Amino acid sequence: MPFAIGTFGAFIQLRSPIPNRKTLFDVGISGPLSGLVATLPLLFWGLANSTVVPLPEKVEVLNFNAFNPNFSILLALLSKLTLGSELAVSEAIKLHPVAVAGCLGLVVTALNLMPVGQLDGGHIVHAMLGQRASAVVSQVARFLILLLSLIQPWLLFWAIILFFMPAVDEPALNDVSELDNHRDFYGLLALGLLLLIVLPAPQFVMELLFGAAPA
Repeated sequence: MPFAIGTFGAFIQLRSPIPNRKTLFDVGISGPLSGLVATLPLLFWGLANSTVVPLPEKVEVLNFNAFNPNFSILLALLSKLTLGSELAVSEAIKLHPVAVAGCLGLVVTALNLMPVGQLDGGHIVHAMLGQRASAVVSQVARFLILLLSLIQPWLLFWAIILFFMPAVDEPALNDVSELDNHRDFYGLLALGLLLLIVLPAPQFVMELLFGAAPA
């Protein structure tokens, strides 16, 4: 979109009926999975070539010149893997441009995985639970994202957008047959990945990864 970070590519408008829930699941998970496969190598390389800087007193969201790795649990873990002992809990990262692209790629992946309506995450939950249950999940997810935006302000715009999206996904032609165990497992992994991206790293996690802040 021209006025905010985001993508309407997360919204899949299906032009022909989906034959069954297995196919619906495969359609839903293919986009975020492809994006993640492309994003992670860039993010690893970009973080490894980034610079550690002092953490400013006033931390701004998505400040790529002084990026706080507690932005998300996943980014805190990746920062530890790439920068190791160079990064302390009271320090920030001046992101390499490739790392900036990788961070934005994670944001887009999270938006794709929101379990609402015809977003990729909505398709995944519909395939796992059925249309009626996924509609309930969509409604709950909208309010949870809105509450989460109180501590993750970058989510506020998207929390509002979610309330304008239909909560009900289009049914598959065979909307009764359930998924196999492998697809259910990958669906849970996808939703777990969403949580790792959107949830900020708690203080105890940061201290566990990078050590306690100096007194």
